[in-house]
Amino acid sequence: MDLKAELVKRLNIAEDRVACVRPRRVSCEVEYNRFAEAFRVVTLELKFNVLCAITGLDEGQNLSVVYHLAKDDGTVLNLKTSVDKNNPVIRTITDSFSSAEVYERELVDLLGFKVEGLSKGNRYPLTDDWPKDEYPLRKDWKPKV
Repeated sequence: MDLKAELVKRLNIAEDRVACVRPRRVSCEVEYNRFAEAFRVVTLELKFNVLCAITGLDEGQNLSVVYHLAKDDGTVLNLKTSVDKNNPVIRTITDSFSSAEVYERELVDLLGFKVEGLSKGNRYPLTDDWPKDEYPLRKDWKPKV
């Protein structure tokens, strides 16, 4: 079975939520209320066991997160989910990938996500004196002069 069909079946999602961008490159989008189960399936059952990066996006009313995951054979899956920009709460994945911490801190600092379960730590990448509630990667952010 090809990966697109496998994702559609295992995640119980519509075919238009999965795209084969090119050979061994697949994108998949799931609702956040189904993200934990989808993440479990792709990492544990489908063996996407390498976290390459996490990307945050401001898409207007929503903030989105793309988890770039890879298999040992080089196949890359971009697993995307979105949350309301007014309440951008996601759960940490550091219990699965400890390296996610630095990416999740970027989501907090640059886009204003609240990452539940993320351990206390220094700000990253912004300085400690950066103004509170100022998120420079949000489309509506304007620097104070």
